[in-house]
Amino acid sequence: MDMNKKLAQVSDLFCIKGTFVGYHTIQMGNVNKTYEVKFRQPDGSPKSYLIQNVNTYAFRNPIQLMDNIDKVTEHIRGKKPGQIALHFHHTADRKTYVIDGDNFWRMTNYIPSVTYNSVIDQQVVCNAGKAFGEFQMQLSDFDITQLYETIPGFHNTRQRYEQLQEAIEADPVGRVAEVQDEIDYLMSVREVACQLTDMLEQGKLPLRVTHNDTKINNVLFNPDDNSAMVVIDLDTVMPGLVGHDFGDAIRFAANKVSEDALEYDKAGVDLEVFRSFTEGFLDMTADTLTQAEIDTLALSCLTLTVELSTRFLADYILGDPYFNIKYAEHNLVRTRCQIALAKDMQLHMEQMEQIVAECVEKAKNTH
Repeated sequence: MDMNKKLAQVSDLFCIKGTFVGYHTIQMGNVNKTYEVKFRQPDGSPKSYLIQNVNTYAFRNPIQLMDNIDKVTEHIRGKKPGQIALHFHHTADRKTYVIDGDNFWRMTNYIPSVTYNSVIDQQVVCNAGKAFGEFQMQLSDFDITQLYETIPGFHNTRQRYEQLQEAIEADPVGRVAEVQDEIDYLMSVREVACQLTDMLEQGKLPLRVTHNDTKINNVLFNPDDNSAMVVIDLDTVMPGLVGHDFGDAIRFAANKVSEDALEYDKAGVDLEVFRSFTEGFLDMTADTLTQAEIDTLALSCLTLTVELSTRFLADYILGDPYFNIKYAEHNLVRTRCQIALAKDMQLHMEQMEQIVAECVEKAKNTH
């Protein structure tokens, strides 16, 4: 495929004005292929856009996915007139995508920025918390019934446990015997981890528009002052719980080691990172969250960590069909790292709850 020719054709279908100059590939995420395309506008000035080739194996319903994204981004743009916001371009017939054989293309505005794959300082963490909190607030009045559930049961923890149980019973590659300690621990915390799912089903927690991939590298920061500009990677936007976004952000950012560190025994929750993110997040959300949502924020961190543990372990038991692995025990190492983090969260749960309470108080006193 001549990429210059192909990207120029795709740009033309998205009604981009000017002359196509060229492109370069951007290493962003592990799922979709991303390209910065450069144009010379009719007045001679340069302008860039992002084109993505969406992985339709990973996202089986890309049209539904783009319908969610289009509605959410346009809602946010309406709240931020004249400010930086994500905008997906439309074709002449008002579609946000182009289907070209097996290729599914989309195009958005290019935002000069920096991203971080790990914590560099507490202010960046706090700003990331504010960004994800603001994302929640911008969509707090969005009609959630307009959104597709693009990945049914994504954070249904009871369902994840059932899938783990099925994997254990099947044991297709004979790995269950070597992971009994991991199975025993996960089963011991099953009821605690499933509390959020149960509370949702009982009507005790409200459904909201959630991002569902709240890693710090999904925030674009201003290179001048590290202020957060916009939340990106909206492929998993759908109905969910505020704790899903909060808990997953902490699971990723506040772990003392990486998600798949070989020294998994050193995993644990960094309470300073926890405080910084919580402070930023609650500064934006404290006035609108229900008391039940606030009371379960610390628990949500344990829930999301345990839930991912069940997914990694089930995948290892089944012979690694889902997650990409770099070596034979990769999913087992991931499991052990998440379990070590979960155990440390249990030890520090009272402190985490206290930090949440302090951050709520601070937010309410400053508003």
